[in-house]
Amino acid sequence: MYIEVAYAEPAQQSLVSLDLAEGCTVEDAIRASGLLTRFPGIDLSVNKVGIFGRACPLNTVLREQDRVEIYRPLFADPKVVRRERVAAGKTMKKASQPD
Repeated sequence: MYIEVAYAEPAQQSLVSLDLAEGCTVEDAIRASGLLTRFPGIDLSVNKVGIFGRACPLNTVLREQDRVEIYRPLFADPKVVRRERVAAGKTMKKASQPD
């Protein structure tokens, strides 16, 4: 079965395509991708993982054309950052509106 494994750091992104046997898990795919060697900072006991943006456990069985994603931990809680911006008198930027 064809799947992809994705991981991104600020300076480098990686998307690995794999052809795995039916019944493989998220953890199997990550290990087969070689990303644990390329990015030694990945720790599967710390980093969350998901499929197409939805968090899932490492033992989740994959389906054809799934994209496994390895998430980096947040450095700052978005709620705390927003409170600090408001306290400092700064406003949040709004997304540009289509014409």
